[in-house]
Amino acid sequence: MTSDLHTLTGAFAVGALTGPEAVAFRRHMADCDACAQEVRELAETAARLAMAVAEVPPAGLRTRVMAALPEVRQLPPDVPVIPLRPVARRGWRQRLPQVAVAACLAVAAVAAGIAVDARHEADVQHGRTVRAERQAAALSALTSAPDAALRTGALKDGGTATVVSSRSLGQAAVIFHDLPALPGSRVYEVWYSRGDTMVPAGLLEPGRRTGSALLTRTPAGAEGVGITVEPRGGSSSPTGAPLVLLAV
Repeated sequence: MTSDLHTLTGAFAVGALTGPEAVAFRRHMADCDACAQEVRELAETAARLAMAVAEVPPAGLRTRVMAALPEVRQLPPDVPVIPLRPVARRGWRQRLPQVAVAACLAVAAVAAGIAVDARHEADVQHGRTVRAERQAAALSALTSAPDAALRTGALKDGGTATVVSSRSLGQAAVIFHDLPALPGSRVYEVWYSRGDTMVPAGLLEPGRRTGSALLTRTPAGAEGVGITVEPRGGSSSPTGAPLVLLAV
């Protein structure tokens, strides 16, 4: 968590803070009128983005995408086979020194692991805060671009999504609201539609039903942005029909 909570207004307004970060900022905002006002203004801007008028994708876009899905082949997992070597049997008396050494190493590993875990957790929290701040800044720049285009649509199973894109910045983002909860084995994945090809553009954070995400790659040449439900970790090509497909 950054020591300057005043810089987190943008991240909080777009739902990029979670867990202890969100709790700490809410506590700070209760005593800071300036941050509370800035969050209200940014939240109103995000709400206006979500209420942008939906537009129908180009005629035939969904038909071409669905027709191309059966032609996309999935590669089987590349799992190396490691042969097992037979281990010679030894008496328990011969193994006592090795057992003692292994026990000492195990104790040392546990002690070191606790320290490493604490450091790792601190690094993870800091990394999340930095990413949230960068995403908020990038989203603000994207929505402020002179050529920013917005498209909003409803997902087939519920919820809405707004795609914001800028050709001059070569960047796009999706703002989503009230998406249906998914089981832990599934995740929402975003795609660029280019002709008959669906190109992966990123995953929405598992478990998050409202928020925003900057898309990977560039929207150059893309006709639309779609969202599908995929196995956790994502897929290289869609395994089902898009829940929504918005023109860009």
